[in-house]
Amino acid sequence: MLTQPSSITLRDDLGVTETSETDNVVRWDGERLYVEHDIYHNGQLVHKKYRKNVTEPVAKALQALINRAKQ
Repeated sequence: MLTQPSSITLRDDLGVTETSETDNVVRWDGERLYVEHDIYHNGQLVHKKYRKNVTEPVAKALQALINRAKQ
């Protein structure tokens, strides 16, 4: 269930206003960390469960938390 709205972006290249919604749950597919987003153009859903990669600093912070919890 995607609930957290994120920022609004004006996509001049497409001539649309892009918004997304996410549940902010970090997922692992065996190769990469990602967060799912539903992407909307002018309010119309265009991508369901779009996978947006987690940035390296976020991944390192999560790794540090996991390592501390193991101690």
